[in-house]
Amino acid sequence: MKVAIFQMCSSLEPHENLAKIKLALKQCQAENIEALFLPEVFYSISDGLIPTPYVINGKDSHYEKIQDLSKESGIFILGGSAATKGATKLLNRSYNFSPEGEDLGFYDKMNLFSCDLSRDASKQIINENLHFENGHTPKLIDVKNFKLALSICFDLRFPEIYRYYSSLGAELISISSAFTVPTGRAHWHTLVRARAIENQCYVIAAGQWGKHNDRISTFGHSLIVDPWGEILADAGEGEKIISAEISKEKIKEVRSRLNVLKNPAYLK
Repeated sequence: MKVAIFQMCSSLEPHENLAKIKLALKQCQAENIEALFLPEVFYSISDGLIPTPYVINGKDSHYEKIQDLSKESGIFILGGSAATKGATKLLNRSYNFSPEGEDLGFYDKMNLFSCDLSRDASKQIINENLHFENGHTPKLIDVKNFKLALSICFDLRFPEIYRYYSSLGAELISISSAFTVPTGRAHWHTLVRARAIENQCYVIAAGQWGKHNDRISTFGHSLIVDPWGEILADAGEGEKIISAEISKEKIKEVRSRLNVLKNPAYLK
């Protein structure tokens, strides 16, 4: 399967972001890409102090605009997240659609970002708990016979989630992100490659890039990594599409080299 990431610099306004994605999908069609992975909060990104006013509530018009991306292009739309109405606060929810617009299932971010970078040049202090509530349920979906495990950004730092997905037979891992520049520069490549190596899965890590507003800048460097930990594509900086071919044969080949996926006795 040929997969791609659209690394983008989302703004607060959904119409601006959707217009960029539609142009990216035209390029994907021309390149015979079957699945496009989007970054975290692709639909609308706020400054972290005030939540976005563009919140999905059930299958409303915001939901339908995301669904239409897949229906109009005939391409899987995967991984990307948008603010969604929860029980008490917002949820950071990953939306996933088939080429026909079928809802393949959602995932709500379980590990919310809280980081004090006030001593860094960025001076950023971000606490998602102010406006968001935690999700509680991991989610695997089927994409053309591949088992795709869903996760979002800060989840990357919690390897136990991915070991759980491995126990369920995950073959692909989606990590949609909006990594800050300081944390991205320090940890992004290392952590993404580690998740691929330890779980012998492809990792498709779609990231935001650039200056989104006066408070938020993101690292970029979206990655497609194979089950051996080799980087197949790195977006670096800028808005762009990266792509790669993925195969079950490669997964089988890597897993035949090292048998590391069985749970040891002390975890049973």
